[in-house]
Amino acid sequence: MNAQAQQSRLGFVVAGLLLGILVASIDNTIVSTAMATIVSDLGGMDKFVWVTSAYLVTEMAGMPIFGKLSDMYGRKKFFVFGIAVFLLGSMLCGTAETITQLSIYRAIQGIGGGAMMPIAFTIVFDIFPAEKRGKMGGLFGAVFGTSSLFGPLAGAYFTDHLDWRWIFYINIPVGIVALLFIILFYKESHEHSKQRIDWWGATTLVGAIICLMFALELGGNEYAWNSTQIIGLFAGFAVLFITFLFIESKVAEPIISFAMFRKRLFAASTSAGLFYGAAFITAALYIPIFVQGVFGGTATSSGLMLLPMTLGSVFAAQAGGILANKMPYRNVMILSAVIFITGVALLSTITPDTTKFILSIYMLITGFGIGFSFSVLGMSSIHSFDMRQRGSANSTMAFIRSLGMTVGITIFGIIQRNSFSSGMAESFSGAGATGAPTSDNARQLLAPESRAEIPKEVMDKIIDVLSNSISTTFLWSIVPAALALVCVSLMGKASMKDLMQHTGKPKKDASGEPPAAEVHSH
Repeated sequence: MNAQAQQSRLGFVVAGLLLGILVASIDNTIVSTAMATIVSDLGGMDKFVWVTSAYLVTEMAGMPIFGKLSDMYGRKKFFVFGIAVFLLGSMLCGTAETITQLSIYRAIQGIGGGAMMPIAFTIVFDIFPAEKRGKMGGLFGAVFGTSSLFGPLAGAYFTDHLDWRWIFYINIPVGIVALLFIILFYKESHEHSKQRIDWWGATTLVGAIICLMFALELGGNEYAWNSTQIIGLFAGFAVLFITFLFIESKVAEPIISFAMFRKRLFAASTSAGLFYGAAFITAALYIPIFVQGVFGGTATSSGLMLLPMTLGSVFAAQAGGILANKMPYRNVMILSAVIFITGVALLSTITPDTTKFILSIYMLITGFGIGFSFSVLGMSSIHSFDMRQRGSANSTMAFIRSLGMTVGITIFGIIQRNSFSSGMAESFSGAGATGAPTSDNARQLLAPESRAEIPKEVMDKIIDVLSNSISTTFLWSIVPAALALVCVSLMGKASMKDLMQHTGKPKKDASGEPPAAEVHSH
């Protein structure tokens, strides 16, 4: 095969991986803006939270398991499996007739997403020589960041202009193209060690995640935090997680190896990913609420306001990949964390008087700060590992980042709701029982069709309270952003240059097979 044909083959592999990341990461958030329409169509208002949590539970549980399996038996078969299961889940979701069916089908989707996301990043590290990884890591990080932010906007657009079922059907043609590209053009050549699967570890990990996710999702909504159900779920999580830790310390080939965390770079990178995820999700979630509630408009128009943050993150993800080839990961990520803290601090100052232009500037800065983490943390987390450990390392990183986002949604959701409720009670303390809106329905009153019916003096008070609750939430989100800065400062002096020097800049292998020097490096 000549060099041009080999390069073409590699291009198809990259395209397939990018498309896989696109559909899997978008489905983390695409349902959020369509949920009201879905519930009005299918019913099940008391069960709608399961639609989101079912996907997150199976995706998060699958990440470390499939990452480990890809180290043991090969990346290709599990990536292909992930796409196939994801497509099956997407087709089923589009045909759901009840909210329970949709939740079950979303769980199937999540299994596929849990296989696709971490393995895609790992394949890139396998097939590209060290001097190319920064650029490709930036490209993949940009796609991940863009799709994560555009999920709510896509959900709103399909719901407003087509039908909510298209948020699932659109995955099918994209996923089929990705599936064909990987099957036809990705060739694995290295051997994988045959090891025993840690079934007990996998079982207790999945059980612990299910308990934690449902405790966080249902607590404060379906059940009080001190209810028997929520306390029981947290207790179940604690017991299963402690059991998981005990099992992992004893088995020969654990799903998540504690030995990985003895490597300073990996421990610092994954810890930073946890805090970046917790702080980042706050901006992605509450900026559209601020825009729609304070400025007015539809879900689609408020979703469009995420564009500056998306552009900033895309540019920074690619810039981070390039800079990682020239300087230590730590230096790049310290720059990232400082910019990110600045952006979040600026967002904590927003008021109803803040213009859309100023808000866009704040979002651009925040997006630029977070964007580096999409590419650089992925590269730094697997820097110290050979090919038989990269899958586990990358999937552990993805798992911990997702955990940070999930816990962040819950904690900052509690902060925002409490601030909003207390603000409403204070603002309308002198109103009569029938004249004051409640904290439970005030956000609904801010819908475009309802705003005109609300007296201006009442609307102004609601807007002030909503704005203050969101700015307060951003103020608290500076805490995980600052903790991320502490973590990245501990990353040491490792850089992509180390790998280039160690491998002696191996020749390109455009066939999709890793260069021989890469197989035996580290």
